Amino acid sequence: MSKEIPISDRALGDLLPERITWTLCIHIQKDKEVWVIAGMLSQYLESVTDSIIVRDTNEKPIGTIGGKEIMKSLLENPTSSLFHGTRVDQIMESNPIVVSKETKFKELMELWNERTRAYAIIPNEWGFFSAISAQKILEIGKRCRTELRIENIPKKKLLTFRKGETFGKIINQMFENKSRKIFLEGTTKYLSDRLIIETITEKMKCLKETDDFLNETVDNVGLEEAKVISENLRINEISSIMHDMAHPCVIYKGWIVTPWDICKILLSEKITQYSKI
Repeated sequence: MSKEIPISDRALGDLLPERITWTLCIHIQKDKEVWVIAGMLSQYLESVTDSIIVRDTNEKPIGTIGGKEIMKSLLENPTSSLFHGTRVDQIMESNPIVVSKETKFKELMELWNERTRAYAIIPNEWGFFSAISAQKILEIGKRCRTELRIENIPKKKLLTFRKGETFGKIINQMFENKSRKIFLEGTTKYLSDRLIIETITEKMKCLKETDDFLNETVDNVGLEEAKVISENLRINEISSIMHDMAHPCVIYKGWIVTPWDICKILLSEKITQYSKI
């Protein structure tokens, strides 16, 4: 294939000819209660699957649920009734994004930008669907050959919080800043939607342990540490590092780099050389 064609103009099936359907999507029946899917999301968010597909009684994909739906629902109903008594189809986003091997990378990104969700499904050879998330795109990033580096990625200042701040304030900050991660001020430790959901399901017993969730402090949530990079690595190098991380998150010179940043830089017309091996 011509080296002058940007990889953004290439089809997903060409960019990932063998691995495009390797990641099976995680799914759940529409009538399950939210506590079930919350427990699943605490395991799968920020991973190669990231969201969960909701299926109807005929096994048809009808919706998607990720951290966004749980966080939004918590602001509207911060009680145990959200988890016990509410069905997943009541809070899901309808009409999952479905792509094919012929879908171009830039077309996928257009769909993701429209939905503000980096998650899609693709029919596979086993009669169901496989998942494509921002983390999956790191497989493309690590195979591109370019001189573009971390410093070519637009800088994103860290969103921060202080000890003693409440779940309500933190979740609202995440929505206002369109961020899934917020860092403890002065550190490289962060709180994410996954960690909040994990705390709710495991420590708070799906809010049965509290009557005032939004006003409780986040101090009992276990934080995670972002990986600090000091070298201005090429895009394929930073993609390789993040691809091997369970929950990719890198800090370089005080700003954050995530799989979504790699997705956006891969739209550059300067990135044309690509190795499938």
